Amino acid sequence: MSDATSWVAEAMTQAVPWVGTAGITFGEITPERVEAFLPDRADQHNHVGGPHAAVMFGLGETASGAVGLAAFAAAGDRAVPLVVRSEIRYLKLAKGALRAEAILTRPGGEVLAELDAGQRPEFTVDVTITDAAGVRTGAMTIVWTLKPH
Repeated sequence: MSDATSWVAEAMTQAVPWVGTAGITFGEITPERVEAFLPDRADQHNHVGGPHAAVMFGLGETASGAVGLAAFAAAGDRAVPLVVRSEIRYLKLAKGALRAEAILTRPGGEVLAELDAGQRPEFTVDVTITDAAGVRTGAMTIVWTLKPH
């Protein structure tokens, strides 16, 4: 985690109480990429013993929000980030703790230029979810917008 983005993990936990409730923690955080982790907890399992689909979705969406915060925090005085739509694909049964890697798919400068031009820009974050064995168990595409105040 770089010094420039080390505040993002704490900000996510404070702004979104569910992050702390679920036990999500963060690894590397940059304006282009975030790692988020979810521990294996029996109270978050589904009927087949893996992490429930809802917590997998929550982990991925949280990671995507963290990368958006890291990339666009400087625009917080003039716009609020909101999810427009999201898609998740459950690829394999997850076992154990989870890791989500969220990647901003277009340059942040392009998004900010659209905001500066008076538009309501959208940006996409792709998320890969892997389990404790490193198996790719989920993939998400989340489209966000910066809604001007």
